[in-house]
Order: sequence, then C-alpha cells, then structure tokens
Amino acid sequence: MKDDGPKGFDLARLLAERGAERYELHTKHLNHQLPRMLRTIGFDKVYERAEGAHFWDADGNDYLDMLAGFGVMGLGRHHPVVRKALHDVLDASLADLTRFDCQPLPGLLAEKLLAHSPHLDRVFFGNSGTEAVETALKFARYATGRPRILYCAHAFHGLTTGSLSVNGEDGFRDGFAPLLPDTAIALGDLDALRRELKRGDVAALVVEPIQGKGVHAAPPGFLRDAQELLHKHKALLIADEVQTGLGRTGDFYAYQHEKGVEPDLVCVAKALSGGYVPVGATLGKDWIFRRVYSSMDRVLVHSASFGSNAQAMAAGLAVLAVMEDEATVDRARRTGELLRDRLTALVDRYELMHEVRGRGLMIGIEFGRPSSLKLRSRWTMLQAARKGLFAQMVVVPLLQKHRILTQVSGDHLEVIKLIPPLVIDESDVDRFVTAFTAVMDDAHSGGGLMWDFGRTLVKQAVANR
Repeated sequence: MKDDGPKGFDLARLLAERGAERYELHTKHLNHQLPRMLRTIGFDKVYERAEGAHFWDADGNDYLDMLAGFGVMGLGRHHPVVRKALHDVLDASLADLTRFDCQPLPGLLAEKLLAHSPHLDRVFFGNSGTEAVETALKFARYATGRPRILYCAHAFHGLTTGSLSVNGEDGFRDGFAPLLPDTAIALGDLDALRRELKRGDVAALVVEPIQGKGVHAAPPGFLRDAQELLHKHKALLIADEVQTGLGRTGDFYAYQHEKGVEPDLVCVAKALSGGYVPVGATLGKDWIFRRVYSSMDRVLVHSASFGSNAQAMAAGLAVLAVMEDEATVDRARRTGELLRDRLTALVDRYELMHEVRGRGLMIGIEFGRPSSLKLRSRWTMLQAARKGLFAQMVVVPLLQKHRILTQVSGDHLEVIKLIPPLVIDESDVDRFVTAFTAVMDDAHSGGGLMWDFGRTLVKQAVANR
C-alpha cells in the first residue's frame, strides 16, 4: 500500500472544502440565534479577506468597517507591524508560560502602558476586557475591605458574573441572579454617589468615561468630583477604558480629557490585542497590588492561566509602537472631529436626526421623533412595536446598499454608534457621510424600501413578544 505520509493539518484545504458551510455549522453547533438574526436583517454576508478598515467579499466588493469588531480593531485588520511581531515571537520559540520564571515581555509591556498613566504603578494581565474589570472589582474589594461596588445606569462592563453585577442593562442581567452586592447611580449624579458613600460599605465606583451604550460622556467635572468624594470616604475610582482607551476618543485614555482625574484602577483590553490575540490589562496603584499580593502565600491569589502569554504581550508591544510611530491618537482626534462636524451639520437638515455626540472616533448619532405628520405616524408605529427599530432601519441599508458596517448602540436605543478603526482617512469619512446622507434622504421621502423594511421589523418585533 502506498504511504502518502503524515496528513497533518491543512488550514487552507479545510477552509476551501468546508468554508461555505459557515452559517450551517454555526446554527448547528454554536449560538443558533445569531445566523437567524443575521439572515433576518440581511447581514448574512460572506467576507473573504480584510485589511485596515475594509473587508472584501468573494466578488471583490469593498466594505467599509465602522464597527472595528466592537472596538478591537483599533489599528484595523492585519497591520503589518503587529503581524510581523507575532511571526517573530512564534519563531523565537520562547519558553512561554512555564509559570515559574519571569519572562521579559510582560514587564516591557507593563512599562510601556504605565508610561501613559504615570500616576499608576503596576499591571495585571488577563485575557479580555471582562477579566480586566473582574480583576479591578476583586482588587478594590480586597484593598478596601468593603463589599459593595457602585456603577452607572446603562453601563456595560462585561458579561461574567462579577462584571455583570455592574452592568447597567437589565437585558444582560435577567435570569443570572444572584449577583454581587451593587448599586446603580445615574451617570453624573454626585448627590446619589454621596448618599451611597455615607453608608460606609462602598469599595469603588466603576465608570466608563464615555458609555458605550448610547455614547454618553460623563458630564464635565463629574469624574474629578467623584474621585474627590470617593477618596474622602476611602473608596476607589475604577475607569473602564476597555473601549475608550488606546486613542479611541482622541486622547490615550478618555479620562485624560478631564484635568486632575487619576483613577486608582484602569481597565484596558480590545485594541491592545492588535486584533489578533486576546489580552486584558488592569493598571493600578502600588499600594493596592501590595495589599492583594501581601505575602508569598498569596502570590497566586489572583492569576490567569494564559495571562501574560508571549503572543499577547508581543501584540501589545507592537500596537503601542505603531501608535507612537504613526501618531494614532492625534489622527483619531482629527479624523473624529471631521466626521462629527460633518454629521452635526446634517442635524438641522433632517428632522429624524436628534443629536450627534462623542469624542474622537467614538460617535453616536441619535434619532428622534419627527415634526411632520407624515413621518410622525411612521415613527409612532415603530416605537409602539419596539424602540430602536428606526436605528436598525438605518444600519441595514448602510450595509446592503452602501457596503458600510455599523451597529445600533444598544438594546431599545435609537442610536447608531461609529467606532471605526483609528486608521480611517478623509476618503472613508466622505464615503460614510455620502452614504448616510442618501439613507436619510430615503427615510425622509416617506416611502421606498427603507420603510418597507421597517414594516418587516415591526412584524418581527411583535412576533417575538
């Protein structure tokens, strides 16, 4: 019998043979509702390759990415510097994850990260944003000796049990109780914060400087005043920069837009990965880490099996190098201002547009009740079925007609969120604004395929009640 040699693993052949089964495989073995949802709204595309801020399908059509993998792709897809770093670290055959040595890459990445927040001293590396938040919650509770965490209504901090406890969206929390002791306050409500702190059991307030759900920024002065109140009551300020960090808002961290704010713990993830290897980091003050790791007996009291792995650390170092070399933060600020200004100029033109807000390349476009009778009746129909359907009506034609990927910014919100890769340029801004204007023109015409699709969404919403 002829020996064909070892079979091995041929990724290219596997994808060629079975790649077309992607939606069927997902339906059978993974979350069966995802393919159903994608097919309902016409998002069941097949993307063949990607680079920077663009995808291409099998027919060679170009799609503009204004979603960045929920913020993961800060430098876009397949940045050559990050890609080379990962090839290099694999080729180096490092003695990684022995767990009984100290490799150089974690220390080097921590040093680089801390240079951007010089009031912080130490870093814990995990594998995701939710792990970074979990770490901050644990460290805050242990360091203060208190159980309760405060968070803001409509916040999103992750979906594991600890981070879910400080998640301000009931839809994510329903059915998963009991959770950690917690209390929600409105973003910006200092009186509520003061009232809760007087009870003496609060370990920390965790807050997104700009909330991802709805793109709402903390009111001017809130973070600074909250920090002062927290410290007065010996509680900590935790800044969740998982989505807003690493240049997204036009500064390295979003909390840096407000002078005098120096959080005790800062959570980062997403873009630090370069879009390749999951990584999360919790930055904190020296005294907090010293309390948690107070003796050799507690050296592993908080750890992660894959935390600080060489691939993740190399990706993070490469990302920070690219950001410095390419002035990514300044670029995000300039491009974000251009995009926001051009969209803001449309608010007076379209009665369905309510507001454009955000910082840098984190922008929310909110829609609201129109004034004209013709459009008001259609708007009322959508709102009666389910709030958020009009925003979905905008997202769908942006993809189907204009090949631009966006998202609705949270359940039951009439807001679409733009968080594109930070590498988009002026031509990408032109493309988005032109497409968005066309979609708004169609919506305000009172007829056409857009409102036909709206009726489909209404039927779907009513059927799912």
